[in-house]
Amino acid sequence: MLSEFPKRAVVTVGMPYANKGLHFGHVGGVFIPADCYARFLRDRIGPEHVLFVSGTDCYGSPIDEGYRRLMEDGAFSGTVLEYVERNHQSQSAALAAYDISLDIYEGSGLGSSKDVHEQLTREVIEKLYEKNWLSLDASTQFYDTEAQVLLNGRQVIGHCPVQGCKSQHAYADECDLGHQYRPQDLLSPKSTISGTTPELREAYNWYFALPRLTDLLKEYVAWLREDELTRRIVPDTINEFLGAPVIHVKQEFLDTYLGLAAQLPEHSYRPVPKGKASFELEFSCLASRDTARTILDAHGVRLRTGKALVPFRITGNVAWGVPAPVLEGVEDLTVWCWPESLWAPISFSRAWLESAGGGVETLNPASKGRIQGSWQDFWCSSDATVYQFIGQDNIYFYGVAQTALWSALARGPEESPIALPEEGQLQQSRLVANFHLLFGDRKASSSGELKPPMATDLLEYYTVEQLRAHFIALGLNRKTVSFNPKALDPNASPTAPDPVLKESALLTNIFNRLARSCFYEAQRSFDGRLPLVSGIAAPLVQDATQTMLDYERAMYTTELHTAFDLASEFIRRANKYWSEGIRAAGDRLDARREVLASAFYLLRIATVLMHPIVPAGTERIFAQMNFDVSAEEFFSWERMPEGNEAFFSPADVADGGHPLQELPPRFDFFERHASQL
Repeated sequence: MLSEFPKRAVVTVGMPYANKGLHFGHVGGVFIPADCYARFLRDRIGPEHVLFVSGTDCYGSPIDEGYRRLMEDGAFSGTVLEYVERNHQSQSAALAAYDISLDIYEGSGLGSSKDVHEQLTREVIEKLYEKNWLSLDASTQFYDTEAQVLLNGRQVIGHCPVQGCKSQHAYADECDLGHQYRPQDLLSPKSTISGTTPELREAYNWYFALPRLTDLLKEYVAWLREDELTRRIVPDTINEFLGAPVIHVKQEFLDTYLGLAAQLPEHSYRPVPKGKASFELEFSCLASRDTARTILDAHGVRLRTGKALVPFRITGNVAWGVPAPVLEGVEDLTVWCWPESLWAPISFSRAWLESAGGGVETLNPASKGRIQGSWQDFWCSSDATVYQFIGQDNIYFYGVAQTALWSALARGPEESPIALPEEGQLQQSRLVANFHLLFGDRKASSSGELKPPMATDLLEYYTVEQLRAHFIALGLNRKTVSFNPKALDPNASPTAPDPVLKESALLTNIFNRLARSCFYEAQRSFDGRLPLVSGIAAPLVQDATQTMLDYERAMYTTELHTAFDLASEFIRRANKYWSEGIRAAGDRLDARREVLASAFYLLRIATVLMHPIVPAGTERIFAQMNFDVSAEEFFSWERMPEGNEAFFSPADVADGGHPLQELPPRFDFFERHASQL
């Protein structure tokens, strides 16, 4: 094999909030691709070297607000912790139903990971403070004068103020498309509690000096652009936040601006770009931009702010949160959910590895006691890689904020932080960012008008393996893609094909046919044995070898849909070889023996290639082969190039064949859903 993989790997997934179960976007957009990659890495570098980790994001205003609404409506009775536990178990059950093989699936506020996460959170914040990266700043927070309460982030809804963003589901300081801004910039804010326009009041919180790392992030973007393994959307999105602070002003206010220009801090004026409706004012820093904004606002000028780096909030005033350490005597703060969610997977890994898996929830029981090493071996070693599977909306947090935080933890401001940390420091993640997964050509959102179908609801119409294959084949690394299940489309024509079943024809027809034909032929002509032959024809071995190399390369670059396509075409060629070969062999037993042995070789290669994508069916094929090796050894890439005889016992060799498990009549390794029969 040619591609260089790390010695160890962490595969992790952006954590879902604990205010709901999982919808199709969670599972199809990130969890299935991440599971596919984790399974491949286990086969490729060994399961003891791969840690697949995620969990429920238990804290913050989304959970607080979801709990409040259900309590008010009488739809839930219990504590907020019980609410979180209920949703965590719902998420865990959905992931298990889709064969997501997480070694760890914890909650940031649950189980044995809770204490570890609180400890790590204190360590991170105190270290940032010691290195002079934090400042206690007065900021504005929305206050509902009618309800007489400070509002958390999700209790305020408005329009995103970032130029070019059309989101009308913007919260206090971030919109549902991942844009960050200051509360005072939110357009048309309304309290979700009373429906009134809240006022802004002053509150003190700790902020991370993110703008001071602009040069570091520019250096990192330049490195990412040269890195063949990074999807272009990652550096492109990070770079959007690295420009100078800009205000966009409607052209109709040009005369007003001209009359005020001398009062504004030093800036550059750019006329209305072609096809746009606003001219631009560029400032050297955020303070100058905000001063100008205040002056323009006072004169009724309509404006929007551009994307820019703003200080990254570390703490907040939401009661349901990880307690913040007391610094400079400031008490009663909690940690904003976004920063602590960035290091939560490290907390889970730490809890898991320090306890050898005891007391930590897993969706992959086989991994307990198997994975070796400390959490630093996986997160802080230069010979390990962290693969972070996320949606494009979260690139700001993982690509901008996390990159800067990891660098800041390694060095203080006076030490010239570097984008790529040294050995022993938190290594930067390899971001595997997917584009939006739409539902029926529209962006579905639990907080929007178009509600996404829940992941488990899809299982009423499709099998897990049909859905896994379809989501992988969509190619979300390339572009935004629509998920169009015919079963949920009331306007679908009865005669129209179901897009979701496009890939399942390969499984239920071609792959099934290849596997069944091999086993039934062995039962019919060779007493249920796989015959031993002198060797496989060179063209078949060459084809298999080239496919393995191409597949491995596709996985190396995380092009999962390409890997699936390569495996699919290989299966089609293998099935064609069987059909033509056995027909040509006729009644000649020696010829049938050669074809069967070669077809089994191709079937074995195909089974390993498809294992990360459709694990259950491929593991059924392995079990039917009855080899005296473990599944781990059978699916290992170290053994892929070997011939059939390498899996024969000495007794098999002496007998000239290997006994297979008897396959019942009309057996399906890959089944159709009952609703499709």
